[in-house]
Amino acid sequence: MSCENLLLPFMIDRMSSADLPDVLSIEKESFPAPWTPGMFKRELESAHSRCLCMRINSSNRNIIAAYIIFWMISGEIHLQSLAVKKEYRKRGYAGALLKKMKEIALENNVAVQTLEVRESNTEAIKLYRKSGFVVKGIRPKYYTETNENALIMWADVNG
Repeated sequence: MSCENLLLPFMIDRMSSADLPDVLSIEKESFPAPWTPGMFKRELESAHSRCLCMRINSSNRNIIAAYIIFWMISGEIHLQSLAVKKEYRKRGYAGALLKKMKEIALENNVAVQTLEVRESNTEAIKLYRKSGFVVKGIRPKYYTETNENALIMWADVNG
């Protein structure tokens, strides 16, 4: 899979345990309370979890530039985590991963997608809105490490 409007061509494929060092590095630079290696391993082993990496070719090396983890459960997709390596942000990679998530939803007859996002994460909220998500509720103090509220966002897959 590639996209012409991105600076570097990419491919999206399944995440493996061999990818975890790179994924954990992206995770640590992206979130105030990063997931542990064990949390990622549980996602890789879970039947309802989809773990994907975006790989780009830079200087003749394949680099993990981003990843997405989501659940397909009870007829819906629930985004668990999405992060892009700092030097590759604002190039459309996160949007491409959300598009891939939607394609997988369509292939599996899933009708809706949902996620939680920090109320202060305005860049992510803009991205999710651009991808068709709308705010449907708030989870007060959802992020315990910062006592921050989460916005609950939903998107119709066919809408």
